[in-house]
Amino acid sequence: MLLERYRAFLPMTERTPMLTLNEGNTPLVAAPRLAAELGVRELFLKYEGLNPTGSFKDRGMVMAVAKAIEAGASSIICASTGNTSASAAAYAARAGIEAIVVVPAGKIALGKLAQAMMYGARLLVIEGNFDQALTTVCELSDRFPVTLVNSVNPHRLEGQTTAAYEICDTLGGAPDALCLPVGNAGNISAYWMGFKRYADAGKSSTCPKMLGFQAAGAAPIVHGHPVEHPETVATAIRIGNPASWKLAVAARDESGGLIDAVTDEQIIAAWRDLARLEGVFCEPASAAGVAGLRMLIEQGRTERDARYVAVITGHGLKDPGLAVEQFAKPEPVAADMASIVKWLGW
Repeated sequence: MLLERYRAFLPMTERTPMLTLNEGNTPLVAAPRLAAELGVRELFLKYEGLNPTGSFKDRGMVMAVAKAIEAGASSIICASTGNTSASAAAYAARAGIEAIVVVPAGKIALGKLAQAMMYGARLLVIEGNFDQALTTVCELSDRFPVTLVNSVNPHRLEGQTTAAYEICDTLGGAPDALCLPVGNAGNISAYWMGFKRYADAGKSSTCPKMLGFQAAGAAPIVHGHPVEHPETVATAIRIGNPASWKLAVAARDESGGLIDAVTDEQIIAAWRDLARLEGVFCEPASAAGVAGLRMLIEQGRTERDARYVAVITGHGLKDPGLAVEQFAKPEPVAADMASIVKWLGW
């Protein structure tokens, strides 16, 4: 149980319910073939797609919902590009409370929308983008008795720090650098909090450089100003005004790292390489960290002789439609051995 395992590093009290769907404890997968392809000494993949609802959001959501229940909440609300809505709805269902999710019309993967509906959430679809949806839920939570569980809720980031603890526990210390996607920017902020906290407690002797990557069409931190109409195939990071912007910049600067942008073409290439070379199928946004690492190596901006961890934030089945579009529709072959052998080229 995640809340119990890292209780000493989380804002727990005697009244905090031990809510769980067996989140966390996700594998740190060695990726030697991909490391060789990129030209780095060592690469591991923190495969967060194996959380209960298929993304890293479950770490923060279990903490946020547990604290909401502790405070007497009977309803939670969030804006989402997909993963947050799935996670919020699942943990609300587990806790027996209401979940309201606000999503931008036409801007999320159907696999994620299906999860929220199956978990019983009340689904409000608005005309607009994610940033408008977030503004809406912030106002609603200020005016009505409903708890906001987006990453502006500090308990969300507290829960997400647990991934940094797990990486250190598995490796015996922090990696040289952590590579990850940046959308609403809560995750890069939470990882940095976690690495610092573990180092302060003597659990790790070092902290990694934080290497964050936005999609080129949704890169407000890189450009230094909000993007009014963010666009990218990586729907999970299609965000033009990140809620944790300042925290992410602090993580970048304090760690000696960077936040840069990668194109959709670079993201798709890394996405396919993760599956082709290591058997790890993730959602497109998850590949941004690997795409960014490849770009830095090619440009000579980071060391080859180092240990890297890339955070794989969500499972590939979150967005299977785009994966199918990468390939031509297979043509049927006659069901006789001669035709089959000929097709196989044997």
